[in-house]
Amino acid sequence: MSAAAAPTWDPAQYLRHAGHRARPFTDLLARVPDWPGERPRIADLGCGPGNVTALLARRWPTAHITGHDNSAEMLDQAHVEHEGPTEGGGRLDFAHADVRTWTPDEPYDLIVSNATLQWVPGHAERFADWIGGLRPGGTFAFQVPGNFDAPSHRLMRELAHGYGLADSLRHTDAVLAPQDYLARLTDLGCAADVWETTYIHLLAGEDPVLDWVKGTGLRPVLTALADTPGRREAFLRDYRAALRTAYPPGAHGTPFPFRRIFAVARREA
Repeated sequence: MSAAAAPTWDPAQYLRHAGHRARPFTDLLARVPDWPGERPRIADLGCGPGNVTALLARRWPTAHITGHDNSAEMLDQAHVEHEGPTEGGGRLDFAHADVRTWTPDEPYDLIVSNATLQWVPGHAERFADWIGGLRPGGTFAFQVPGNFDAPSHRLMRELAHGYGLADSLRHTDAVLAPQDYLARLTDLGCAADVWETTYIHLLAGEDPVLDWVKGTGLRPVLTALADTPGRREAFLRDYRAALRTAYPPGAHGTPFPFRRIFAVARREA
């Protein structure tokens, strides 16, 4: 991955919409089965600031859970806010790792990833390694955005092209179609449940869609333009105007449709 594709993250900006961002993870966990055993081993790939990793400890309070991320900024937040023993006698910790190369070094009961794999080109090629690291009956579960053809991303790419930054952004091939994920997972011998959901988030405040993407999809552009404040502000001015047209506010807020793709794959016992 090129340096342009490795954005600098801002945990505070990311967490500004934490409630909306966490909902797909809770919907994913609702389809993850429980398993026998007193102290499950869980890995969260792309844990970010750790706020959703902490939800795993609520579901499995005796588990040893490790969140992995390659952002020092995100991990700093996770260490401070969430690391330590859990109420059920388990433990929540965090470690630096690159999802592109991370391979289980011990048997896991659950490997989960929330809105991360879209940043990993060819991520489906890693499924075999991750599923191979599961105990028999273990689960691999993930969700990824499926909205790369939405106005928020299409307009971002169009503007970035004019700034010579088209290669820094992800395109519609950043994730696979649901049926392709299903085929990959079942070919690996898993019982798989794959589905998609479009959430209609009702966002508050001025320019809320811009505020949302500043925490995620726009990070590569903001990183690339960090040393040229004038160009950065010009980009944001043009992008803000385009988003206001694409996502007009209503009487109660700004509706923001957001499609996501989910998969839960269970290794044969």
